[in-house]
Amino acid sequence: MSKQRLEIIGQDVDVDVDADAGADACCRRLAAAPLDDDRAAELAKVFKALGDPVRLRLLSMIASQDDGEVCVCELTPAFDLSQPTISHHLKLLRQAGLIDCERRGTWVYYWALPDALARLASFLTVPRSAGATA
Repeated sequence: MSKQRLEIIGQDVDVDVDADAGADACCRRLAAAPLDDDRAAELAKVFKALGDPVRLRLLSMIASQDDGEVCVCELTPAFDLSQPTISHHLKLLRQAGLIDCERRGTWVYYWALPDALARLASFLTVPRSAGATA
């Protein structure tokens, strides 16, 4: 077994990796082992960001764009909220490492971070054999 550095949602984390474990070793799944305190705290921040319906809709709107990005001017009208409130929700999604943005003139464009979403999906994936009753 060897120690390797792994970037998880914008942070470096040391993980023990079994050389024979293959590609799945880098992405610890929920059913693989209990979470340690640090990993639980880190994931809780991401889930807290996703725990608000507005932020969940914003992430969905951003991630579902055909060209991969969306202007904040297209997001704001979809909600009955003020622009500063939408900006606050987008800031929390950025802090959770789920999206990123770039200012272009007076507008800000947002895009989802596929690696962060893939790591989150991988964490939530439970092998069929784990807990299967069918």
